[in-house]
Amino acid sequence: MLQTFDERNADLLVNINGELVHRDEAGVSPFDSLVQGGDGVWEGLRLYRGTIFRLREHLERLRHSALALAFQSVPPVEELIAEIKKTLVANRMTDGVHIRLTLSRGTKITSGMDPRLNQAGPTLIVLAEHKPPVYDRSGLTLITSSVRRFTPDSLDPRIHHNNLLPSIMAKIEANASGADDALMLDARGFVAETNATHVFCVHRGEVQTPRAIACPEGITRATVLELCEDHEIPCRELDLTLYDFYRADEVFCSGTMGELASVTRIDGRTIGDGAPGPVTKQLSQMYRAMTDTAGDPVL
Repeated sequence: MLQTFDERNADLLVNINGELVHRDEAGVSPFDSLVQGGDGVWEGLRLYRGTIFRLREHLERLRHSALALAFQSVPPVEELIAEIKKTLVANRMTDGVHIRLTLSRGTKITSGMDPRLNQAGPTLIVLAEHKPPVYDRSGLTLITSSVRRFTPDSLDPRIHHNNLLPSIMAKIEANASGADDALMLDARGFVAETNATHVFCVHRGEVQTPRAIACPEGITRATVLELCEDHEIPCRELDLTLYDFYRADEVFCSGTMGELASVTRIDGRTIGDGAPGPVTKQLSQMYRAMTDTAGDPVL
């Protein structure tokens, strides 16, 4: 699965600390914490007909991640929403848009890892692109990566930080194997998530997903669990091994970038009958219906 360039994005205006700059001229200082050490937090948002699904939840997670990293200041929610709206209006965007919201610790007075060198306040980047859900709905292929997810005592996965090297290394393995993405295990050998999404399996009509121990508390993941509860679909969070996924009737991924997407092969094994299953289809339809009605207006 390789994303392709969308010509509509050729002349994007990127918002950096409130200034709108053409994509070819946008940049941050070499002294910025993002460049120096991947020291920042981020969120992925999706625009549906002038509304952003679960906007407040995303912004709350951004704030919590920044607080966990001891950022000295975090822009207020209304300021963040205003900058998002300004970016969308400037690019004349109303639908089918993915927004990458990044907040770094800011620019340092000299290079170094000490946060006391950051004395200018945070750097806010709003990058909005025309981008429909990125995954093939007919079914994804996964392999299991050799790269393990951090444990909470090493780096709490609830911090939605920009240091994504483990995910990138897992994706390299998936690319080398000809797979779409990679399953990642935790230090105990249980499935955590993929390199880019949360993952679910279905056994005899029951939806199951790994506990949020070595993976973030995903917002799309939480929405799927909410849909299951509201529509009386049996669901559980529990420790799951590769065996549980290999023998599953259905497997699917969830995330803002790709919404819900079926997985039909893992490590050379066909999942179910090799096609998206009925529970996956049902939840996908209910998720899209929710995005149509439960978004926060920004335009």
